[in-house]
This record gives sequence, structure tokens and C-alpha cells, in this order.
Amino acid sequence: MIESSDLRLMRIPLSRGAGHMPALGFGTLIPDAAVTITATRDALEAGFRHFDCAERYGNEREVGRALKAGLAAGGIARGDIFVTTKLWNSNHRPARVEPAFEASLERLGLNYLDLYLIHTPFAFQPGDEQDPRDKDGNVLYDHGVTLLDTWRAMESLVDGGKCRAIGLSDIGLDEVKVIYESARIKPAVVQVESHPYLPETELLEFCKEKGVVFLAFAPLGHGMKPGLLEDPVISGIAARVGKTAAQVVLAWAVQRGTALLTTPRSAARARENFDISALPGDALDEINRIQTRQRLNPVVKTGVPGFIPKAKGA
Repeated sequence: MIESSDLRLMRIPLSRGAGHMPALGFGTLIPDAAVTITATRDALEAGFRHFDCAERYGNEREVGRALKAGLAAGGIARGDIFVTTKLWNSNHRPARVEPAFEASLERLGLNYLDLYLIHTPFAFQPGDEQDPRDKDGNVLYDHGVTLLDTWRAMESLVDGGKCRAIGLSDIGLDEVKVIYESARIKPAVVQVESHPYLPETELLEFCKEKGVVFLAFAPLGHGMKPGLLEDPVISGIAARVGKTAAQVVLAWAVQRGTALLTTPRSAARARENFDISALPGDALDEINRIQTRQRLNPVVKTGVPGFIPKAKGA
């Protein structure tokens, strides 16, 4: 059951773990440190209470600083926000999971996390190099650890009390089923790319059936042009209901029962992305009938996120 009829205030209870995830989330994949700080503060001021981070983004410290300052300035309690971060691929070995978690917690300046995700199901060569490659530029994978091994270590974090829920990211339905069926602590959340061009309907139905929160990243098509926001169906609905194309697509995502992440980098864009309202049923049906199918991020095939700029020389 999703709380509140106001899409802006919807909070989805976690059936496995403590708390409620605000349906509207702010994703922190921003390469520039200064922009990370201002954008995070702007998102908080616009009304966002869900913040999605990752070790791999390289800016957890900046997000933490922005949240600390923003909470103090706005008189907002830590319990009023929901913070996620992710275990990177080079830390899949069970012995590396807790140290990686604690390091993220320290960088964020928090004493607990609402949600910790395995960033991708791919294990990379363990070590400090986040993008290990051989001399030919091929990713060095770690075949000595399974996803279930890593999941067991994630479960221990929940047992320890500093991590309130755990989940999976950048993963397909078949792999989700394997973990779900074997896990002592079931995944609370699955985060994947999803938008009208990639609705992931089968995975969404599985999540609904099992009480797992489906969290969509790139719900606006990651700014690809021409793309979702130029789609004639979307733009036609936007004109009809008096909203922007982005607001239409975000409302569709929430109304179909998913949480979502956007990354507005200005105060004006943050306010726009937060100010969504319910679409009429015929508009939802129109969007659901869109036939275009396009995946924008190939991470599910390699473990290498397509949206993260490679380091110089990589």
C-alpha cells in the first residue's frame, strides 16, 4: 500500500526493513563536487526527502555535507529523510562488504543507512581500483565469489543494526529470483533503469507480488535527445494537462507503483521534478501503449555503468 494520494508526498513502506521510501528520489550521480553540494541542497529545499548515493559516484562526502547543512537550515530531522548508498563491484568479497559499508557511512557523515544496495551483480577484481582492466582494456572480473556470497554479507549488515534494509541494482529478473528464493533477508528494493521506453513490466509485476519496492533510475531517459521528452504521446499529454513532459513521465512512473530517481542540477529543475500530480486514466493508457523500446545504460550486461564518465586514461 502506498501512502498519500498526493504523488509528491507518497512514501512506500519497505516490507523488509524499517521505514518508508519516498517515491520521489534525488539521484546524486553528479561528477562536479560543487554542483553536487548545491544540487543536493536545492533538492532538499524543493521537497525531496529521498537521496540515492553510491561509492562509485565519488561524491558521498559532498552529499553528506550538503545534507547536514540542509537539514540544519530547514529544521529537518534525520528520520525525515531516506538515504541509500551502494556497494561497488570491487568489494563483493564478503570480507570487504562491511569495511566498504562503514567507509560510505563515514563519508556521508551518518550513523545508519536506510538502504544499502549491491550496485551491480558483477564482481570485479577486489582492491582499491574501481575499474580494473587488463592490458587490452577488458574488465577484470572476480569469479571467486558469487552474488549470493555477497548477499549473505549484506544480510549481516542488517543484523548489525546500522543498515535498515538491503537490495539489488542494475539486475535482471532471473538474477533477482535467485537471490529472492535463497535469501534469509529478502531484497527490500530493486533499482533498475525504467521509463516508458523500458517499462520492465515483468520485473515490476514480480516486485509487486513479492512486496519488493521497484525503484526506477533514468525515468526521464537520462536527457537523451531526441528521446522521451520529445515523444509526441508524452508532449501531447503534457499540453493537455498543463504540465511539462518531464512531470508527465514522472507522474506515470509513480502512478504505476514505482519509486523513481531524478538528478535535477538547478533549483528550478528540482522544483519542476518535484511538482507532479496525478494523470487521468486515459493518459496513463496512452503512455502504456507506446511501442518504442530502448535501453540507455548497458550496465546490466557488463557491470560498468554507462552513465558514469570514465576516469582519464581509463
